[in-house]
Amino acid sequence: MAEARFRRIAATIRQRINAGEWQPGEPLPSRAELASELGVHPQTVRLAYVLLRRTGILEGAERKAVYVAHPPAMRTLTDADAPWPFGSETTDTRPRPASVELAERLDVQPGAMLRHEALECLDPGGRSAMLVSSWWRGQRRPHTSFTAELGVWELPEEQAHALGLLVDTLAFRVIRTRFDHDGRPLETADLILPMDRWLIRLAPAQP
Repeated sequence: MAEARFRRIAATIRQRINAGEWQPGEPLPSRAELASELGVHPQTVRLAYVLLRRTGILEGAERKAVYVAHPPAMRTLTDADAPWPFGSETTDTRPRPASVELAERLDVQPGAMLRHEALECLDPGGRSAMLVSSWWRGQRRPHTSFTAELGVWELPEEQAHALGLLVDTLAFRVIRTRFDHDGRPLETADLILPMDRWLIRLAPAQP
């Protein structure tokens, strides 16, 4: 219940920023002031501010004034298999049974248990830039090739919260599948990239 409350407060602050009440670079009220205005505990506002800093809506250090962040820098994805050059956090490692789609991508039976890893990739300022969910069977092994398919994805609640966006916002979805030297799939992943932070640039085909 408490978690839902601070997320609702964060959504309210986002809406007021989007409506132009606070401009980029402008400080927000203190936790105590906003808590009094909204009729909630200051700790609830603190948690909302922490979430909004994490998702790039606000910036500013803990226990100091927070400001409306300037729009996130645009990045360009040219290689879906390149390592992420900045920090990341692992958010989930629970094994998962293969859905019909994942079974087809990994050439396994539906329901087969898969290893799973969810990463939140952060930009140099510590803001969420991309979400990566990977699935594989057994031990991870080196790959020799990969494919990448680009599509569009409606963000479910958990991913929307992680990226500081509204539920059902459209994002780029890159499906990356890695293969061994015999062409057998080793690992597949979904790369979720917010459209307000990413451009996709396709490399020319090799002769």
